[in-house]
Amino acid sequence: MLWRKSASFNAPESWPPYPPNAETELEKAVRLEEEKEARRVSDSIDHELELEKQEMRARRRHQTRVLLLGQAESGKSTMLKNFQLHFSPEAFNAETEAWRAVIHLNLTRSVNFVLDVLSPERIQQLRGQDTLRSLRMRLSPLRQVEMLLVQRLSANDPSRSTLKVEEAAPWVYGRASEVSIRGGSGWKSLLRLRRNVNSGSRTIDTRQDELDDAQQILNACRDDIVTLWADPDAQAGLQDEGVSLQQQSGFFLDEAARVASADFVPTYQDILKARLQTIGAEEHVMSVEQSGDPAQKWVFYDVGGARGQRAGWVPYFEDVNAILFLCPVAAFNEVLLEDRSVNRLLDSFNLWKTICTSRLLASTTFILLFNKTDILREKLAAGISFSQYVRSYKDDPFDFELVCEYIKRKFVSIHKHASSQRRQLHIDFTCAIVSGADLSSWLLLC
Repeated sequence: MLWRKSASFNAPESWPPYPPNAETELEKAVRLEEEKEARRVSDSIDHELELEKQEMRARRRHQTRVLLLGQAESGKSTMLKNFQLHFSPEAFNAETEAWRAVIHLNLTRSVNFVLDVLSPERIQQLRGQDTLRSLRMRLSPLRQVEMLLVQRLSANDPSRSTLKVEEAAPWVYGRASEVSIRGGSGWKSLLRLRRNVNSGSRTIDTRQDELDDAQQILNACRDDIVTLWADPDAQAGLQDEGVSLQQQSGFFLDEAARVASADFVPTYQDILKARLQTIGAEEHVMSVEQSGDPAQKWVFYDVGGARGQRAGWVPYFEDVNAILFLCPVAAFNEVLLEDRSVNRLLDSFNLWKTICTSRLLASTTFILLFNKTDILREKLAAGISFSQYVRSYKDDPFDFELVCEYIKRKFVSIHKHASSQRRQLHIDFTCAIVSGADLSSWLLLC
Protein backbone atom coordinates (compact mmCIF):
# COMPACT_ATOMS: atom_id res chain seq x y z
CA MET A 1 0.00 0.00 0.00
CA LEU A 2 1.39 3.40 -1.03
CA TRP A 3 1.26 6.34 1.36
CA ARG A 4 1.32 10.01 0.42
CA LYS A 5 4.45 11.87 1.45
CA SER A 6 4.36 14.92 3.66
CA ALA A 7 4.48 18.42 2.18
CA SER A 8 8.26 18.61 2.21
CA PHE A 9 9.94 15.97 0.07
CA ASN A 10 12.91 15.65 2.37
CA ALA A 11 10.92 15.70 5.61
CA PRO A 12 10.55 12.41 7.52
CA GLU A 13 7.29 10.51 7.17
CA SER A 14 4.75 11.31 9.90
CA TRP A 15 2.81 8.89 12.04
CA PRO A 16 0.15 7.94 11.46
CA PRO A 17 0.86 8.18 7.72
CA TYR A 18 -1.35 10.20 5.41
CA PRO A 19 -4.26 8.21 3.95
CA PRO A 20 -4.01 7.19 0.30
CA ASN A 21 -5.96 8.99 -2.42
CA ALA A 22 -9.49 7.79 -3.17
CA GLU A 23 -9.67 5.72 0.02
CA THR A 24 -13.01 3.94 0.50
CA GLU A 25 -14.79 3.79 3.86
CA LEU A 26 -13.93 0.10 4.18
CA GLU A 27 -10.24 0.73 3.43
CA LYS A 28 -10.25 3.58 5.93
CA ALA A 29 -11.73 1.37 8.65
CA VAL A 30 -9.14 -1.36 7.97
CA ARG A 31 -6.33 1.19 7.96
CA LEU A 32 -7.37 2.76 11.22
CA GLU A 33 -7.63 -0.66 12.88
CA GLU A 34 -4.14 -1.58 11.65
CA GLU A 35 -2.76 1.73 12.92
CA LYS A 36 -4.45 1.18 16.26
CA GLU A 37 -2.92 -2.31 16.55
CA ALA A 38 0.52 -1.04 15.51
CA ARG A 39 0.34 1.70 18.14
CA ARG A 40 -0.73 -0.84 20.78
CA VAL A 41 2.23 -3.10 19.94
CA SER A 42 4.61 -0.15 19.97
CA ASP A 43 3.34 1.06 23.34
CA SER A 44 3.58 -2.47 24.72
CA ILE A 45 7.21 -2.73 23.62
CA ASP A 46 8.02 0.67 25.15
CA HIS A 47 6.36 -0.42 28.39
CA GLU A 48 8.37 -3.66 28.52
CA LEU A 49 11.59 -1.79 27.87
CA GLU A 50 10.83 0.68 30.64
CA LEU A 51 10.04 -2.17 33.05
CA GLU A 52 13.37 -3.81 32.15
CA LYS A 53 15.19 -0.53 32.81
CA GLN A 54 13.50 -0.12 36.18
CA GLU A 55 14.25 -3.73 37.09
CA MET A 56 17.88 -3.23 36.06
CA ARG A 57 18.13 -0.07 38.19
CA ALA A 58 16.59 -1.86 41.17
CA ARG A 59 18.94 -4.80 40.77
CA ARG A 60 21.97 -2.59 40.47
CA ARG A 61 21.06 -0.76 43.66
CA HIS A 62 21.95 -4.01 45.39
CA GLN A 63 25.15 -4.53 43.40
CA THR A 64 28.60 -3.03 43.62
CA ARG A 65 30.37 -2.83 40.28
CA VAL A 66 34.17 -2.72 40.13
CA LEU A 67 36.23 -2.13 36.98
CA LEU A 68 39.81 -3.48 36.94
CA LEU A 69 42.14 -1.29 34.90
CA GLY A 70 45.84 -1.25 34.09
CA GLN A 71 48.19 -2.10 31.25
CA ALA A 72 48.65 -5.64 29.97
CA GLU A 73 50.34 -7.92 32.53
CA SER A 74 49.71 -5.53 35.38
CA GLY A 75 48.03 -8.35 37.32
CA LYS A 76 44.31 -7.58 36.74
CA SER A 77 43.29 -11.15 35.93
CA THR A 78 45.43 -12.52 38.74
CA MET A 79 43.79 -10.16 41.20
CA LEU A 80 40.39 -11.25 39.93
CA LYS A 81 41.33 -14.89 40.48
CA ASN A 82 42.28 -13.90 44.01
CA PHE A 83 38.81 -12.44 44.52
CA GLN A 84 37.22 -15.64 43.17
CA LEU A 85 39.35 -17.78 45.46
CA HIS A 86 38.46 -15.62 48.44
CA PHE A 87 34.73 -15.16 47.85
CA SER A 88 33.66 -17.97 45.43
CA PRO A 89 35.86 -20.96 46.30
CA GLU A 90 33.39 -23.56 44.99
CA ALA A 91 33.27 -21.98 41.53
CA PHE A 92 37.04 -21.59 41.66
CA ASN A 93 37.51 -25.30 42.44
CA ALA A 94 35.25 -26.27 39.54
CA GLU A 95 37.72 -24.65 37.12
CA THR A 96 40.75 -26.66 38.27
CA GLU A 97 40.73 -28.98 35.25
CA ALA A 98 40.67 -26.08 32.82
CA TRP A 99 43.53 -24.29 34.57
CA ARG A 100 45.63 -27.47 34.48
CA ALA A 101 45.58 -27.27 30.67
CA VAL A 102 46.61 -23.60 30.83
CA ILE A 103 49.47 -24.38 33.24
CA HIS A 104 50.67 -27.18 30.97
CA LEU A 105 50.55 -24.74 28.05
CA ASN A 106 52.55 -22.18 30.07
CA LEU A 107 55.21 -24.80 30.85
CA THR A 108 55.33 -26.15 27.29
CA ARG A 109 55.67 -22.69 25.74
CA SER A 110 58.49 -21.86 28.16
CA VAL A 111 60.39 -25.02 27.16
CA ASN A 112 59.88 -24.35 23.46
CA PHE A 113 60.97 -20.75 24.02
CA VAL A 114 64.24 -21.95 25.60
CA LEU A 115 64.78 -24.32 22.65
CA ASP A 116 64.19 -21.44 20.22
CA VAL A 117 66.83 -19.33 21.98
CA LEU A 118 69.22 -22.31 21.99
CA SER A 119 69.22 -22.64 18.23
CA PRO A 120 71.62 -25.12 16.55
CA GLU A 121 73.89 -22.20 15.68
CA ARG A 122 73.86 -20.98 19.27
CA ILE A 123 74.51 -24.47 20.67
CA GLN A 124 77.71 -24.73 18.60
CA GLN A 125 79.13 -21.88 20.66
CA LEU A 126 78.46 -23.64 23.99
CA ARG A 127 80.57 -26.27 25.71
CA GLY A 128 77.83 -28.84 26.32
CA GLN A 129 76.93 -29.18 22.65
CA ASP A 130 76.18 -32.90 22.67
CA THR A 131 73.90 -32.72 25.74
CA LEU A 132 71.90 -29.78 24.41
CA ARG A 133 71.53 -31.32 20.93
CA SER A 134 70.22 -34.50 22.52
CA LEU A 135 67.79 -32.55 24.69
CA ARG A 136 66.50 -30.61 21.69
CA MET A 137 65.73 -33.85 19.88
CA ARG A 138 64.06 -35.57 22.85
CA LEU A 139 61.96 -32.51 23.67
CA SER A 140 60.76 -31.96 20.10
CA PRO A 141 57.36 -33.68 20.81
CA LEU A 142 56.48 -30.68 22.97
CA ARG A 143 55.83 -28.71 19.77
CA GLN A 144 52.92 -31.06 19.14
CA VAL A 145 51.74 -30.69 22.73
CA GLU A 146 51.73 -26.91 22.41
CA MET A 147 49.69 -27.01 19.19
CA LEU A 148 47.21 -29.46 20.69
CA LEU A 149 46.64 -27.40 23.83
CA VAL A 150 46.22 -24.24 21.79
CA GLN A 151 43.61 -25.95 19.63
CA ARG A 152 41.69 -27.23 22.65
CA LEU A 153 41.61 -23.83 24.29
CA SER A 154 40.00 -22.34 21.18
CA ALA A 155 37.86 -25.29 20.12
CA ASN A 156 34.53 -23.66 21.02
CA ASP A 157 34.79 -21.37 18.01
CA PRO A 158 34.63 -23.23 14.67
CA SER A 159 36.56 -20.45 12.95
CA ARG A 160 39.10 -20.29 15.78
CA SER A 161 38.83 -16.52 15.44
CA THR A 162 38.86 -16.06 19.23
CA LEU A 163 42.43 -17.30 19.38
CA LYS A 164 45.47 -15.17 18.76
CA VAL A 165 48.98 -16.55 19.02
CA GLU A 166 52.03 -14.29 18.88
CA GLU A 167 54.36 -16.20 16.61
CA ALA A 168 56.77 -13.63 15.18
CA ALA A 169 60.17 -14.56 16.65
CA PRO A 170 59.00 -13.99 20.25
CA TRP A 171 62.44 -14.67 21.74
CA VAL A 172 63.72 -11.51 20.06
CA TYR A 173 61.71 -9.63 22.70
CA GLY A 174 63.18 -11.67 25.53
CA ARG A 175 59.92 -13.39 26.42
CA ALA A 176 57.77 -16.36 25.45
CA SER A 177 54.83 -15.70 23.13
CA GLU A 178 51.28 -15.74 24.44
CA VAL A 179 47.93 -17.25 23.60
CA SER A 180 44.98 -14.86 23.75
CA ILE A 181 41.39 -15.96 24.29
CA ARG A 182 38.46 -13.66 23.65
CA GLY A 183 36.41 -12.81 26.74
CA GLY A 184 33.23 -14.85 27.06
CA SER A 185 34.54 -17.65 24.83
CA GLY A 186 33.68 -20.27 27.47
CA TRP A 187 37.01 -22.06 27.30
CA LYS A 188 36.78 -23.19 30.93
CA SER A 189 33.56 -25.12 30.46
CA LEU A 190 34.84 -26.48 27.17
CA LEU A 191 37.75 -28.26 28.83
CA ARG A 192 35.59 -30.07 31.35
CA LEU A 193 35.10 -33.78 30.89
CA ARG A 194 32.04 -34.43 28.74
CA ARG A 195 30.11 -37.68 28.62
CA ASN A 196 27.28 -38.53 26.27
CA VAL A 197 24.72 -41.20 27.04
CA ASN A 198 24.12 -43.38 23.98
CA SER A 199 22.13 -46.61 24.22
CA GLY A 200 22.98 -46.94 27.88
CA SER A 201 26.73 -46.62 27.35
CA ARG A 202 28.96 -43.63 28.07
CA THR A 203 31.40 -42.26 25.52
CA ILE A 204 34.19 -39.84 26.36
CA ASP A 205 34.57 -36.72 24.24
CA THR A 206 37.68 -37.04 22.05
CA ARG A 207 38.81 -33.64 23.35
CA GLN A 208 39.51 -35.20 26.73
CA ASP A 209 41.44 -38.03 25.09
CA GLU A 210 43.65 -35.48 23.34
CA LEU A 211 44.27 -33.62 26.59
CA ASP A 212 45.22 -36.92 28.21
CA ASP A 213 47.64 -37.62 25.33
CA ALA A 214 49.22 -34.19 25.80
CA GLN A 215 49.65 -34.84 29.52
CA GLN A 216 51.27 -38.23 28.87
CA ILE A 217 53.76 -36.72 26.42
CA LEU A 218 54.56 -33.94 28.89
CA ASN A 219 55.07 -36.50 31.65
CA ALA A 220 57.38 -38.56 29.42
CA CYS A 221 59.49 -35.43 28.81
CA ARG A 222 59.52 -34.41 32.46
CA ASP A 223 63.07 -35.49 33.33
CA ASP A 224 64.48 -33.90 30.17
CA ILE A 225 62.69 -30.61 30.96
CA VAL A 226 64.24 -30.59 34.43
CA THR A 227 67.66 -31.39 32.95
CA LEU A 228 67.37 -28.62 30.34
CA TRP A 229 66.46 -25.96 32.90
CA ALA A 230 69.28 -27.03 35.25
CA ASP A 231 71.90 -27.15 32.48
CA PRO A 232 74.50 -24.39 33.08
CA ASP A 233 75.13 -23.95 29.35
CA ALA A 234 71.43 -23.44 28.71
CA GLN A 235 71.29 -20.86 31.50
CA ALA A 236 74.37 -19.12 30.05
CA GLY A 237 72.69 -18.99 26.63
CA LEU A 238 69.58 -17.36 28.10
CA GLN A 239 71.65 -14.91 30.11
CA ASP A 240 73.61 -13.88 27.01
CA GLU A 241 70.32 -13.05 25.29
CA GLY A 242 69.15 -10.98 28.27
CA VAL A 243 66.29 -13.37 29.05
CA SER A 244 64.86 -13.77 32.56
CA LEU A 245 61.95 -16.19 32.38
CA GLN A 246 61.64 -16.33 36.17
CA GLN A 247 60.17 -12.81 36.25
CA GLN A 248 57.59 -13.44 33.53
CA SER A 249 53.97 -14.46 34.01
CA GLY A 250 53.16 -18.15 33.68
CA PHE A 251 56.61 -19.35 34.76
CA PHE A 252 56.64 -23.00 35.93
CA LEU A 253 60.05 -24.29 34.79
CA ASP A 254 61.37 -24.28 38.33
CA GLU A 255 58.57 -26.71 39.28
CA ALA A 256 58.57 -28.79 36.10
CA ALA A 257 59.00 -32.12 37.92
CA ARG A 258 55.72 -31.56 39.78
CA VAL A 259 53.73 -29.79 37.06
CA ALA A 260 54.58 -32.31 34.33
CA SER A 261 53.82 -35.37 36.46
CA ALA A 262 50.92 -37.62 35.47
CA ASP A 263 49.03 -36.99 38.72
CA PHE A 264 49.46 -33.20 38.75
CA VAL A 265 46.57 -31.29 40.33
CA PRO A 266 46.92 -27.48 40.33
CA THR A 267 47.11 -25.74 43.69
CA TYR A 268 45.55 -22.34 44.32
CA GLN A 269 49.00 -20.80 43.97
CA ASP A 270 49.49 -22.51 40.60
CA ILE A 271 46.23 -21.07 39.28
CA LEU A 272 47.13 -17.60 40.50
CA LYS A 273 50.45 -17.82 38.62
CA ALA A 274 48.93 -19.25 35.42
CA ARG A 275 48.93 -16.88 32.45
CA LEU A 276 46.33 -16.64 29.67
CA GLN A 277 45.77 -13.29 28.01
CA THR A 278 42.12 -12.29 27.60
CA ILE A 279 41.00 -10.06 24.74
CA GLY A 280 37.89 -7.98 25.43
CA ALA A 281 35.94 -7.89 28.67
CA GLU A 282 35.06 -10.58 31.20
CA GLU A 283 32.22 -10.09 33.69
CA HIS A 284 32.30 -11.99 36.99
CA VAL A 285 29.53 -11.91 39.59
CA MET A 286 30.30 -12.89 43.18
CA SER A 287 28.44 -12.92 46.48
CA VAL A 288 30.33 -11.12 49.22
CA GLU A 289 29.46 -11.25 52.93
CA GLN A 290 30.71 -8.42 55.11
CA SER A 291 30.64 -8.41 58.92
CA GLY A 292 27.71 -10.81 59.14
CA ASP A 293 25.51 -8.74 56.80
CA PRO A 294 23.46 -10.50 54.08
CA ALA A 295 25.50 -11.40 51.02
CA GLN A 296 25.73 -8.68 48.38
CA LYS A 297 26.31 -9.07 44.67
CA TRP A 298 29.62 -7.75 43.39
CA VAL A 299 30.22 -7.45 39.68
CA PHE A 300 33.83 -7.32 38.46
CA TYR A 301 34.75 -6.27 34.94
CA ASP A 302 38.16 -7.45 33.77
CA VAL A 303 39.24 -5.74 30.54
CA GLY A 304 42.26 -6.15 28.29
CA GLY A 305 45.10 -3.73 29.03
CA ALA A 306 46.94 -3.66 25.71
CA ARG A 307 46.92 -0.33 23.89
CA GLY A 308 44.60 -1.58 21.16
CA GLN A 309 41.97 -2.58 23.72
CA ARG A 310 41.84 0.53 25.91
CA ALA A 311 39.20 2.27 23.81
CA GLY A 312 36.82 -0.45 24.99
CA TRP A 313 37.11 0.73 28.61
CA VAL A 314 34.98 3.87 28.23
CA PRO A 315 31.53 2.19 28.03
CA TYR A 316 32.08 0.85 31.56
CA PHE A 317 32.93 4.23 33.10
CA GLU A 318 29.32 5.37 33.58
CA ASP A 319 28.22 2.24 35.38
CA VAL A 320 30.82 1.41 38.04
CA ASN A 321 31.15 2.23 41.72
CA ALA A 322 34.92 1.80 41.91
CA ILE A 323 38.03 1.64 39.76
CA LEU A 324 40.70 -0.85 40.80
CA PHE A 325 43.85 0.37 39.02
CA LEU A 326 46.95 -1.82 39.03
CA CYS A 327 50.43 -0.49 38.31
CA PRO A 328 53.19 -3.13 37.91
CA VAL A 329 55.97 -1.30 39.75
CA ALA A 330 58.54 -3.96 38.77
CA ALA A 331 58.18 -2.96 35.11
CA PHE A 332 60.36 0.15 35.48
CA ASN A 333 63.06 -1.40 33.23
CA GLU A 334 60.66 -2.90 30.67
CA VAL A 335 59.00 -1.58 27.51
CA LEU A 336 55.57 -2.15 25.98
CA LEU A 337 55.27 -5.06 23.57
CA GLU A 338 53.03 -2.82 21.43
CA ASP A 339 55.61 -0.03 21.29
CA ARG A 340 59.23 -0.82 22.11
CA SER A 341 60.01 2.89 22.54
CA VAL A 342 57.70 3.34 25.58
CA ASN A 343 58.78 2.47 29.10
CA ARG A 344 56.07 0.50 30.95
CA LEU A 345 56.20 2.58 34.13
CA LEU A 346 55.92 5.78 32.08
CA ASP A 347 52.96 4.25 30.27
CA SER A 348 51.29 3.55 33.64
CA PHE A 349 51.83 7.20 34.63
CA ASN A 350 50.16 8.39 31.41
CA LEU A 351 47.37 5.86 31.67
CA TRP A 352 46.66 6.89 35.26
CA LYS A 353 46.49 10.54 34.20
CA THR A 354 43.95 9.68 31.50
CA ILE A 355 41.77 7.82 34.00
CA CYS A 356 41.96 10.64 36.56
CA THR A 357 41.02 13.22 33.91
CA SER A 358 37.82 11.44 32.87
CA ARG A 359 34.74 13.38 33.98
CA LEU A 360 32.70 10.18 33.80
CA LEU A 361 34.67 8.95 36.80
CA ALA A 362 34.54 12.17 38.80
CA SER A 363 32.53 10.63 41.66
CA THR A 364 33.95 7.10 41.41
CA THR A 365 36.06 5.63 44.21
CA PHE A 366 39.64 4.89 43.13
CA ILE A 367 41.71 2.05 44.58
CA LEU A 368 45.33 2.21 43.40
CA LEU A 369 47.37 -0.96 43.82
CA PHE A 370 51.13 -0.97 43.21
CA ASN A 371 51.54 -4.60 42.16
CA LYS A 372 54.48 -7.00 41.76
CA THR A 373 56.42 -5.53 44.66
CA ASP A 374 58.16 -8.89 45.16
CA ILE A 375 59.75 -8.67 41.71
CA LEU A 376 60.66 -5.01 42.28
CA ARG A 377 62.53 -5.95 45.44
CA GLU A 378 64.37 -8.74 43.59
CA LYS A 379 65.41 -6.48 40.73
CA LEU A 380 66.76 -3.76 43.01
CA ALA A 381 68.59 -6.34 45.14
CA ALA A 382 70.12 -7.77 41.95
CA GLY A 383 71.69 -4.38 41.17
CA ILE A 384 69.27 -3.06 38.54
CA SER A 385 69.34 0.72 38.98
CA PHE A 386 65.94 2.45 39.19
CA SER A 387 67.40 5.84 38.29
CA GLN A 388 68.91 4.44 35.08
CA TYR A 389 65.37 4.08 33.70
CA VAL A 390 63.60 6.85 35.63
CA ARG A 391 65.80 9.91 35.23
CA SER A 392 63.76 12.16 37.51
CA TYR A 393 64.51 9.90 40.48
CA LYS A 394 67.44 11.27 42.54
CA ASP A 395 67.59 9.07 45.67
CA ASP A 396 69.31 5.72 46.25
CA PRO A 397 68.48 3.73 43.06
CA PHE A 398 68.59 0.38 44.89
CA ASP A 399 66.56 1.25 48.00
CA PHE A 400 63.19 -0.51 47.86
CA GLU A 401 61.40 1.78 50.32
CA LEU A 402 62.61 4.99 48.67
CA VAL A 403 61.68 3.76 45.21
CA CYS A 404 58.18 2.80 46.40
CA GLU A 405 57.74 6.18 48.06
CA TYR A 406 58.78 7.97 44.84
CA ILE A 407 56.28 5.99 42.74
CA LYS A 408 53.52 6.67 45.25
CA ARG A 409 54.24 10.43 45.32
CA LYS A 410 54.20 10.53 41.54
CA PHE A 411 50.79 8.86 41.27
CA VAL A 412 49.27 10.96 44.06
CA SER A 413 50.50 14.13 42.38
CA ILE A 414 49.00 13.11 39.03
CA HIS A 415 45.69 12.32 40.73
CA LYS A 416 45.64 15.66 42.52
CA HIS A 417 46.32 17.77 39.44
CA ALA A 418 44.38 15.77 36.83
CA SER A 419 41.13 15.16 38.73
CA SER A 420 38.24 17.49 37.97
CA GLN A 421 37.04 17.22 41.57
CA ARG A 422 38.10 15.57 44.80
CA ARG A 423 37.36 11.86 45.06
CA GLN A 424 38.24 9.01 47.38
CA LEU A 425 41.67 7.52 46.64
CA HIS A 426 43.01 4.47 48.47
CA ILE A 427 46.54 3.14 47.91
CA ASP A 428 48.25 -0.14 48.73
CA PHE A 429 51.39 -2.07 47.74
CA THR A 430 50.58 -5.63 46.74
CA CYS A 431 51.65 -8.92 45.22
CA ALA A 432 48.65 -10.36 43.36
CA ILE A 433 49.87 -13.97 43.48
CA VAL A 434 49.81 -13.94 47.30
CA SER A 435 46.40 -15.42 48.11
CA GLY A 436 46.43 -14.04 51.64
CA ALA A 437 45.95 -10.45 50.52
CA ASP A 438 43.38 -8.49 52.55
CA LEU A 439 40.76 -8.33 49.83
CA SER A 440 37.84 -7.61 52.13
CA SER A 441 39.30 -4.28 53.25
CA TRP A 442 39.57 -3.08 49.63
CA LEU A 443 35.97 -4.02 48.90
CA LEU A 444 34.76 -2.16 51.96
CA LEU A 445 36.26 0.98 50.45
CA CYS A 446 33.82 0.71 47.53
